[in-house]
Amino acid sequence: MTAGASAATNLKVQRSNDTTIRYTASGPAGGPTLALIHGWACNRSDFDAVTSFLPENYRVLAIDLAEHGESRSTRDVWTIEEFARDVAAVLEAESVDTCVVVGHSLGGAVAVEVGRLLPDTVSQVVALDALHYLFLFPALDEQQADAALRPLHEDFAGAVRGLVEAGSPPETDPALKDSYFEKMVAVRQPAGLRSIEGLVHWDMDAALCEVKQPITVFAVRDLVSQDAIDRYGDRMDIVLVDLGSHHFPVESPEGTAKLLAGVATK
Repeated sequence: MTAGASAATNLKVQRSNDTTIRYTASGPAGGPTLALIHGWACNRSDFDAVTSFLPENYRVLAIDLAEHGESRSTRDVWTIEEFARDVAAVLEAESVDTCVVVGHSLGGAVAVEVGRLLPDTVSQVVALDALHYLFLFPALDEQQADAALRPLHEDFAGAVRGLVEAGSPPETDPALKDSYFEKMVAVRQPAGLRSIEGLVHWDMDAALCEVKQPITVFAVRDLVSQDAIDRYGDRMDIVLVDLGSHHFPVESPEGTAKLLAGVATK
């Protein structure tokens, strides 16, 4: 039996600025806790199958960030730090004493910020194909950030298609790429654009100076550069995986669950 075989409960927590964060909790309340954070323009359902392969004694909290999935907000601030407060609100509502925070893509940045925000609660940070993209990190100056964001402002659909292609090794099924594109291009606006602006403006190096928890990055082998390993390998444990594309938690949920269980039991 796995965590997914036990009852999953859909819950919510209320924050300021009409922000309602929806999440799914499964597994026993007293078990080792994993907080799962999806990527940009995605949602917590990306982890449904992963959860079903995790050990049955795990407490799993899969969270929709504001204006993603079923969460809603009228706020004006769309920084990575504010997304971390969404996650922190869930952990507080669940009375979590200690947990491993797991984030995919943009969610990996959010996971780092949760670690910075809650140093006594977060024991480890796990990033799923996140944090190693050197076109985003280290922090960009205003001119570089404007150049990175311009395609999204000028042709949002085309830019999203480009992001999907960039995250897809050559053997990726075209139908999978189309499904990712269709989901991501439908992200709620203006929050969708504002949140990726928040990622582009996020200063990861500054965050890493403060976050003391161990950080493990599971990076798609075909998408990581040696330069990234050389730059960040002394701060993160970068583990190369062959489980699919940038969206490998969706494509290889059992393999992803094994990775997470291995880290959480160290």
